[in-house]
Amino acid sequence: MKVFSSKTNGQWLAQLPPPAPAAAAAVALAAPALEDPATSEAKRALSDILRCTNFVVLSGLGTSLCVHPAVQGGAKAPTMRDLWQQVEAAQNTPVPPGAVPKPTFQGILQLVGHPQDKTDIEALLSRCRLAESFLAGAQKTDVEDFIARAEGVIVQATNFLSVSHPLPVHTEFLRRAARRSQRKSRTKVFTTNYDRCYEEAGRQGRYVVVDGFSHTVPPTFDAIHFTYETVRRVNDTEALEPIPNAFHLYKLHGSVDWQRQDSGEITKWTQGGKPVLIYPRNSKYELAFEQPYLEMISAFQSAMREPDTGLLVVGFGFNDNHLAEPIMSAIRSNLSLKVVVVSPGLTPWNNGPGQQGPGECVTNRYLACLRDLANAGDARISLLNCGFEQMVPLVPDLAAETDLERHVARLRSVGAA
Repeated sequence: MKVFSSKTNGQWLAQLPPPAPAAAAAVALAAPALEDPATSEAKRALSDILRCTNFVVLSGLGTSLCVHPAVQGGAKAPTMRDLWQQVEAAQNTPVPPGAVPKPTFQGILQLVGHPQDKTDIEALLSRCRLAESFLAGAQKTDVEDFIARAEGVIVQATNFLSVSHPLPVHTEFLRRAARRSQRKSRTKVFTTNYDRCYEEAGRQGRYVVVDGFSHTVPPTFDAIHFTYETVRRVNDTEALEPIPNAFHLYKLHGSVDWQRQDSGEITKWTQGGKPVLIYPRNSKYELAFEQPYLEMISAFQSAMREPDTGLLVVGFGFNDNHLAEPIMSAIRSNLSLKVVVVSPGLTPWNNGPGQQGPGECVTNRYLACLRDLANAGDARISLLNCGFEQMVPLVPDLAAETDLERHVARLRSVGAA
């Protein structure tokens, strides 16, 4: 883990390796152990944003990559490269005898003019959508069929959670970050992921997940539900007390369990509708201004404009302009906004011969700007070069564990939950 902020003198402060057991014992006897400087700075930055009146989380693909399969060899969260390979395999599957032949995956690449050596599923689907506008006849049909097949593969690949899927990292993160003082606003989690990691982690931790859907059958989306509060009546009196275990969840790009019905309503866990997802392609900016995405984007922009707001960006690569631009705009205009960006690829990396990179703080203009601001003395911005699972233990545990949480943990440990 490495950290960069206005306090690190323009350098990435690296976490020191743990001492050998014998050396650690000797040091412990000689003097109290001092916390690693990088660890201390990371905890300070995370504590600052968590103590803000408003706490906002922007979660990207990186937060799902730490989820292990429920069984050996089972499904896991796909990377963009995984999606490319799965779409390629689906397109190259032989058609049954007598069925209409289809072009190979390489044939689709040639048809839409996509470079053969560029394995970017987002760029490919963008070219396919563009090709739809000028192709005609059988070629247009081939591209339309490929898009439908690719989108079906993406929905299936991102729906990888099983019943009671182990989610220790997400569960611990919610335990530390979602429980807030009654004097502070609810934690708002915005995610670009289609999967249900936060919903399932919330269910396992007995949280109330306010996601904009009604409590009817089927659950139906209406943004007014974000304005409602869940309270507990105290001892059958008129006193009302907000429950501690609740947070708001905004799915910025849709979800695998959302369906748009013929009536236009969006429901969960229903059949016969059309999946409500913003698929990977460069038209995400335009699609973000359709419903229900417009409600989510508006809430995200409004949340970052509130005074005394802490923003945690984790697992998000700043490659979606419709989200990166509002963040940069809020940093420029909201002087009380504090930002911590967490990603394992911020610094130069080396995974072996031919697998090196200068780091996202060099290749991505938004992250480069954030680094430069911190280097220039902007104390509001901190960058953590680590993964989601490495960050969670650094998040301060500000609220005491409730009796309900201890009870749920005991039940889960004996397999009764």
